[in-house]
Amino acid sequence: MDKAGPAKLALNSFWQALTILSLAAIVGLVSNQLRSDRLPLAGNWATRDQAAALSGKPSTISLDDAEVLFFTGSAVFLDARSPDLYELGHIQGAHNLPWEDFQSRFDQVMAGIPPQTTIITYCDGNGCSLSNELALVLLDKGYPDVKVLLNGWTLWQQNDLPVEFGDKDSP
Repeated sequence: MDKAGPAKLALNSFWQALTILSLAAIVGLVSNQLRSDRLPLAGNWATRDQAAALSGKPSTISLDDAEVLFFTGSAVFLDARSPDLYELGHIQGAHNLPWEDFQSRFDQVMAGIPPQTTIITYCDGNGCSLSNELALVLLDKGYPDVKVLLNGWTLWQQNDLPVEFGDKDSP
């Protein structure tokens, strides 16, 4: 067998593989377009959008948008962290509704907050999912305008926004 044989075989294999991959991509794109719940072909996969992508329900909010809602008094902030962390510092005016005490504290914390209120949940750290879990439960309880501020406590402090200390929600 001459040297042209293996090279020609490799080239043919490459083109066959490329053809199969191209056909698979075309079938996938056409199938997606025919779906009623199409998947977006492009999206913003920034950290702040990860919670919405994972759960499919609560949306995230940028720090800039949360800041506007804070200073206009247009939203209620809920800290999903433990009471101990909340006491060490939290967004000024935020209520503490820790995920682990949700059932026992829900009525007390949410008393007087109408369901149509914009609610922003937050916790701390990029890996913290407490705010997302809290948002999901609030959506299920009939609060339709719930947003998650990912890494909220750290971002808030880093931008020198108003904070306070102590437990303003203690009975």
